[in-house]
Amino acid sequence: MVNLLAAAAALAAAAPTQPPPVVQPSHITQTSQPAMFVVRDDDTTVYIFGTFHALDGGANWFSDHVRDAFEHSNELVLETLIPEGPVAPAAFGRAFRPPSVTPSASFLATTRMALSAGRAQGMKVDNGADMVLRRAAEAEGKPVAGLETLEFQLDMFNHMPDAQASAPAPPKPGDPVSQSAIDSLSKSMAAMQSAWKKGDQSVFVAMLDQLKSGAPQTYRMMFTERNARWADWIKARMQAPGTVFIAVGAGHLAGTDSLLVRLAERGVESRRVY
Repeated sequence: MVNLLAAAAALAAAAPTQPPPVVQPSHITQTSQPAMFVVRDDDTTVYIFGTFHALDGGANWFSDHVRDAFEHSNELVLETLIPEGPVAPAAFGRAFRPPSVTPSASFLATTRMALSAGRAQGMKVDNGADMVLRRAAEAEGKPVAGLETLEFQLDMFNHMPDAQASAPAPPKPGDPVSQSAIDSLSKSMAAMQSAWKKGDQSVFVAMLDQLKSGAPQTYRMMFTERNARWADWIKARMQAPGTVFIAVGAGHLAGTDSLLVRLAERGVESRRVY
């Protein structure tokens, strides 16, 4: 749910006159190697894989090292579990409660723009790394869990002060969206996808720096605070044996407030394996 599309939407809402950083995409090879990190002790291994939530399906990233780490893991942990289809809530058991909040109108408007920009580059959520990993885990009977509830994420979107305070009025249903804005965002997303496939973190650092400068409260809610909570979760999980494959948006693994930095502050060392 919370992903690079959402971050791009928040950036667009918080700084509408300043487009996201654009890095020219390089040639995309057939086989990609996104960044992956690992934390381990004597009896516990936690792989931390940075995902891109909507992809064009033009590269085989789920192979070799990523696939090997996934297959050796006992469970998959995503940012959250998104219900699939009208009967999906039943699969979550009695603990599942339908969300009681919805995102703000301005955030929904900019998120729709981000999705339109992604579609212009042939990106689909069905091709996204999170969805591919979840389907593979479910097919193998591997347990799948979420670091956060869907309700928590929707509530967070609904309380983003910078987006609410500085965004222009969202377009009414049926109103046209600026093509130039979509084109700019589309190019940025293509550059981010290209960087992700190469394991290049620099473009995500640039995006995060701009978001932090233009919308500090949104940045804090989306990245700083959540990375800290996830680091606490991982540190606690290290107390139990087993192998876990954690998949979160690539933006959470880049920059000075990343999940990896938060882990280091807690005395948990990580290293990049690919």
